[in-house]
This record gives sequence, structure tokens and C-alpha cells, in this order.
Amino acid sequence: MAKSKTKYNYDLIVLGSGPAGEKGAAQAAYFGKKVAIVERDYYLGGAAASTTIPSKTLRETSLALSGIRARRLHGVDLALKRRATVQDFLHHERTVKDAERTRVMNNMLHHNVDIIKGRGLFVDEQTIEVQILGKEPKLLKGDIILIATGSSPRRPDNFPKDRRIYDSDSILQMKSIPKNMVVVGGGIIGCEYACTFAALGVDVSLVHNKNILLPILDRDISFALKNGMSKIGINLIMPESVESCTVKANWLEIKLGSGKIIDTEAVMLATGRTSTSGELNLEAAGITPGKYGLLEVDQNYQVIHPETRKPVPRIYAAGDVIGRPALASTSMEQARFAMIKAFNLEPYKEHVTPILPLGIYTIPECSLAGKTEEECREEKIDYVVGKAAYNQNARGMIIGDRDGFLKLIYEFNNDLSRPMKLLGVHVIGEIASELIHIGVNALIMDASSNLFIDTCFNYPTLGELYKYATYDAMGNRARRLESE
Repeated sequence: MAKSKTKYNYDLIVLGSGPAGEKGAAQAAYFGKKVAIVERDYYLGGAAASTTIPSKTLRETSLALSGIRARRLHGVDLALKRRATVQDFLHHERTVKDAERTRVMNNMLHHNVDIIKGRGLFVDEQTIEVQILGKEPKLLKGDIILIATGSSPRRPDNFPKDRRIYDSDSILQMKSIPKNMVVVGGGIIGCEYACTFAALGVDVSLVHNKNILLPILDRDISFALKNGMSKIGINLIMPESVESCTVKANWLEIKLGSGKIIDTEAVMLATGRTSTSGELNLEAAGITPGKYGLLEVDQNYQVIHPETRKPVPRIYAAGDVIGRPALASTSMEQARFAMIKAFNLEPYKEHVTPILPLGIYTIPECSLAGKTEEECREEKIDYVVGKAAYNQNARGMIIGDRDGFLKLIYEFNNDLSRPMKLLGVHVIGEIASELIHIGVNALIMDASSNLFIDTCFNYPTLGELYKYATYDAMGNRARRLESE
């Protein structure tokens, strides 16, 4: 590698400016550390600003313009016209995306973080060479290095290169909305995009290789999501696999493992992501990535050497590069905690919370925190369930959501005078990812059923669902005791 003569010294060098990189840099800088953030792209913000924000904005626009959000308004017709393009729907997205990128930039400047645009490569455990187009490379030396370079879509070998075959990065560059589309992969990204395009009037088929949709969900929620996706017109083909994809003149021919043939105008691949750690010359730091380029870390998010099984001194990693859950929210918390451990900043933040919410922006929206029924059974925890339906809630009726519900899981006890400990919270329906936070806070507090019984919720609100789901759980406990 070519080396520059000057070496710049930092307390922390962060590789990548996505959610993990931004928050890790800000956390260290907040405590007075000298920080540099290296970003290879022109804009800061990573995939969160470039694809996550745009995809969620597209979803919101599709909900509004498809009429789904106005489903009970008499005489209102917001049906879409097929002449519209994705770019028409992304007008608001461009504004939001630019604002998010500007926010990240301003946050780094506010914390006096040096922003270095270029490709960062390891020279050794503490040195990063930044290759800058048309300029002399820069050498940066860091007491601590945080790897937060994210991931990129993974493309199966049985799909050729064609402009009509998209992934989660390229889908937002689509020039016009197709009449039909096949989404390959029933994970979170596949389900979210399938719902968004179905709401835009596209005839969507989703091919999923499992017989359960999103098995990370509580089964009640998974089955309700499956029904909800079917209601908006998505053809769920599961369990099934794609054997081949053949490019034709005006269409793509998908051959399934069962032998069935599907002709489609477009394909969206949602077949997993690969860490971008392979582009960092990690071997120079004595690090060998695992499958799909993932880095293994310990409980402090310090990278583990694959052979010695010991932490690599001074090198940490957070976000997509370490694998699941690979969410923006969890990535931020991982990076903050990693920097607190790296610089011994305790007791500012003593741990990453064990209760992490998961938000899935399908139609209908889903969210969860804590244990599922399936986990309770596996762990042999005796439990009782309580549910409250949107269509029995005043706010739920106002917004017209007939199918949404909140499900609470409590630890069972046979003393009716004693409250029950909350174990899990599961929501499907409008603003589920917002509603979940009431339950997240309750789980973090190790709260019991008394919390929701004693709480006065605004009326009309979806928050009331917590009270009535708790009443339902209490009633189910009483009925169970009567029958025993």
C-alpha cells in the first residue's frame, strides 16, 4: 500500500457513518475523545439514510395514496393510477433523506468529529489508511477502532444480472411501477417491500422457503400477518424455493422447485445481506471474518480473534457487521455501549438492555418485545395470555383497523390477590412499532399486571389496549383456576 508521510492520531477511528458509526462516534466525542469518522460514500448516514428511510417513506406514501388509511371514509376514493412512477411516490422521500443526511453531518460537526471521505483499510491493529480519490492517502492511528461499515444485499447465484431484477438497494431506483412482481425471500425486508408494492397496486407474489411467515414472531402475530398480507392481494407461495430465473424479451421466467413457472415483469431479491467487512483488509489486523463476512464479538462488542478466541486489542464492531438483529435501533445501542467499555466510561451506561423492540413495517405493521408463547413453552414457563382488539377500542374504530390486536403474555400464578409478571408484548396493526414502547418500558421495569391496571390512559387511544389486554389475562387466569 502507498503510505503518506503524515500520520494523524485519534482516540477513536470509526469506519462507517450509519447508525452504529454515528452513535459510536458521538458517544466517544461527548466525553471529550478525539474522533475521526471514515466514510467511503459521498453522503453520511449509511444504508439507514439511503435505503431504510426511503423504503419507510415509500410505505407511508403507499398507505396514504392507496386508500388503506382512508378505508372507512364514505365517498373517498384515493385509488392509484398505474401511470405513476416510484419517483413520484418518493418526492417526500428525497426531502426526508436529505434531512437525515444533513442531521448526521450536523451531529458529527456538533461533536467536533473529523469527517474523512474515502475508503478505509487496515494497515495494522491501530492504523487505518484512507484512500481518497485523486489525493494522497491518509494514515490515521487510533487508540480504539470501531468497525461499523454495515452490509450489502446478497445475490443468489441462480439469478442473472438484469435491470428488472432488483435488491433492497436498487429497488428505489425503479423507473416505473410494474404490473406484477415476484419477491424472493420472506424475511423482514421481503415482507415489507411485498406489502408496499401490493398497496401501490402491483400484483405481488412472495416466494418463501418456510411454511411459517417470519418465525421470529409470536405465532398468533405471524398467522395474523399472513392473513393481512393475503387481504391486500399478496400471493404467498410457501414453502417453496426458486430453482432458476430466465431472462426473456419482455418478462422474467421464474421456475420454482415444484416445477411451477411464474412470468413476471420484475423480481425483487430479499435473500439476505453480506457484511462489507471484506473490503477493510482485516487480515492486516489479524482478523478473519466468518460466514457472510460477519465479525464475532464478545459481550462488550470487542472483536474476537477466530483462532485464539480472545478479544482483539482495541478493535470493536457493531451493527450489521456482527449479524442479527441488524436493526438501526439495536446497532446504535451496541455502538454506544462498545465505546463506553472501550474508554472505561462506566457507570454512564452499564449494559445494553436485554429488552430490545423489533418493529416490522409490513401492512399490517407488527412489533414485539420480550418472550413469545413458543419461547415460554420451550423454557417451561407457565404463562397466561391476554388480548385486546383494535375493533373493540375507540381509537381503533376511528382509524378503521378491524384486524389489529395487542397480545400480552404474563407469568401465571395461582393467587388471584397477586399481580402477574409481564413476560412479552406483541402488536399487529396501525402504529404497532410506536405502541410497543409502552410494553418495552414495562418489561425493562420488570413490571406486573398492576402497572396497566393502575394506569389512566388518555381516551380515545390505542394505549388503552394494554389495560384491557391485562383484564383479559386476569380473566383467563381466573377461569383456568376455576377449571382446575
